[in-house]
Amino acid sequence: MAVLVKGVWCPPCDEADLQAAGATDTGFHHWITKDGLPGPSGEGGFAAESGRYHLYASWACPFAHRAYLYRSIFGLQADIGLSIVAPKRSEEGWHFEPDTAYCDELFGHQYLREIYLKAQPDYSGRVSVPVLWDKKSHTIVSNDSAEIMRMLDLAFNEKPRFFDKGKSAEIDALNEAIQKSVNFGVYRCGFAVDQSAYDQAFDELFQALDELERRLAKQSYLLGDCLTECDWRLFTTLVRFDAVYYVHFKTNLRRIEDYPNLSRYLRVLYRYPGVAETVDMDYIKSHYYYSHDFINPRRIVARGPELAFSAPCSSDAG
Repeated sequence: MAVLVKGVWCPPCDEADLQAAGATDTGFHHWITKDGLPGPSGEGGFAAESGRYHLYASWACPFAHRAYLYRSIFGLQADIGLSIVAPKRSEEGWHFEPDTAYCDELFGHQYLREIYLKAQPDYSGRVSVPVLWDKKSHTIVSNDSAEIMRMLDLAFNEKPRFFDKGKSAEIDALNEAIQKSVNFGVYRCGFAVDQSAYDQAFDELFQALDELERRLAKQSYLLGDCLTECDWRLFTTLVRFDAVYYVHFKTNLRRIEDYPNLSRYLRVLYRYPGVAETVDMDYIKSHYYYSHDFINPRRIVARGPELAFSAPCSSDAG
């Protein structure tokens, strides 16, 4: 992946090359609170104000999906603007297409990296989605999907809907486990550079999915009978699994459809108000099969499978 190094767009390089070039930035990690005052850990300075923020995202990226999913579920469309990058990422990175649905609604820029450089002209690091932009202070609040999810829940709702502070340790622990084995696991399979790396990631992924299947045999959601942040972080990977990861990333031991409890659970989450409109499977497939030419050099998009996210399902645990 090409990156910015001290404000200059550079060819693809690995982690060692980034560090050697002095590209040590980890991104933007400011925090929004209800009133803009610092929270218990000292975070804050950005108030939850309608019309102040603008979200840059991709319909394809499961991590960006977390952010615009919350924007939709919480009904924040009128409060937080949205720009979607074009589906087919090239060597120039995420880009916009003027006069289409994939334009920069805020500045009219051509490339997402221009947003990063507006916030920090000498920025070094990857140019990723999502990006939450603050129109008042002219900077990026955060480009971390997990942070954006939690900020939207804690700052823009009267009370948190999916983050129970009493279960914060349990939520964080499960998030971390799912992130490593499932959310990142599919990428570790798809981007593996040798057989042993692929085999290890593959085994860890399906061990985790098997455990989640057993968990959902006893309860409706990952932490019991109530939806939590963990469920939505898992959802954005599950909804892409059968159509993309199973074939494109070679995660082909079992489909999600082959798991009775996971497939039921996926349908329940998909039917939750505000969710279905955030899933554009044509865009998702177009991005993956085109953008990863090192995996799919002819850029042929697989036509299947038939998906049944809207099929009738029971909300009761199996």
